[in-house]
Amino acid sequence: MEIWQLLLLTLTGIAAGFMNVMAGGGSLLTVPAMLFLDIPGPVANGTNRIAILAQNVTAVITFFRKGFSDFKLSLSLALAAVPGAIIGAQIGTDLQGEWFERVVAAVMIVVMILMATDKKPTTQVKEQTKPLSRARWIAGHVCMFGAGIWGGFIQLGVGFILMPILYRVMQLDLVAVNMHKVFIVLVYTIAALLVFASQVEILWLVGLCLAVGNSIGGWLGAHVTMAHGDAIIRRVFNLVLLALIVKLLFF
Repeated sequence: MEIWQLLLLTLTGIAAGFMNVMAGGGSLLTVPAMLFLDIPGPVANGTNRIAILAQNVTAVITFFRKGFSDFKLSLSLALAAVPGAIIGAQIGTDLQGEWFERVVAAVMIVVMILMATDKKPTTQVKEQTKPLSRARWIAGHVCMFGAGIWGGFIQLGVGFILMPILYRVMQLDLVAVNMHKVFIVLVYTIAALLVFASQVEILWLVGLCLAVGNSIGGWLGAHVTMAHGDAIIRRVFNLVLLALIVKLLFF
C-alpha cells in the first residue's frame, strides 16, 4: 500500500479509537475506510480486530493507572461474551455486502431511545458503589453472551449494545460502564481475531496502522472520560448515534 493510504488508516484509527471509548461506533469509520481501499469485506472485518485489540489494551491500562478497575466483574462479563463472540466470528468470516448497515442503524435507534428514556440522574456517580444485586448480575451476564455474538460477527456498533447492558440492566454509572466495556471488548476480540485469522486473510500492516491510531484515540478517550465523567459521555454518545444513523439510513 502507498504511504498516503497508510497515513489515512492511522488518522482514521485515531478518530475511531476515541469514539469507541467514549461511546462506540468507531468501526463504522475503520471498516468503510478499508472497503474504500478495495479490501474485501471479510478481510476488512477480520483485520479491524487488530486495531480493536490494541485500542482496548491501551484504554484498560489507562483506566487502571488512574485508579479505575474492577477486574473480577470485568473478567466474568468478558468470559460470558467470549462464547458468543466465537459463534459470531464464525458467521462473520462469510459476511459480504452492505446489507447489515440497516440492522446497525436499527440497533442504534433502539439504544438511543433506551438511553434517552432513562430517568436516573447522570450526575450520581456515587451509585457505582451500590451493591450489585444477584438478579442484575445474572441478567447482565446473560445479555453479554448476546452482545458477544454481535461483536464477534461484525463489531460495528457493539458499544451501543454493551452500554445499555451495563448502564440500564446492571445500573452502573457511565464511567464504570466505559471501564468495563473496554475490558470486555479486549477479551472477546482475542477470541474473534483467532477465528478470523484461521479462516480469512488478515492484513497485518493495515491492522498495525489502524492499531497505532486506535491506541492513541483510546488513550485520549479514556482521559476525557475520567476528566469529565457522565455528562460528556452522554453528549458524545448521542451525537455519534445521530450522525451514524443518518449516514447508514440515507448515505
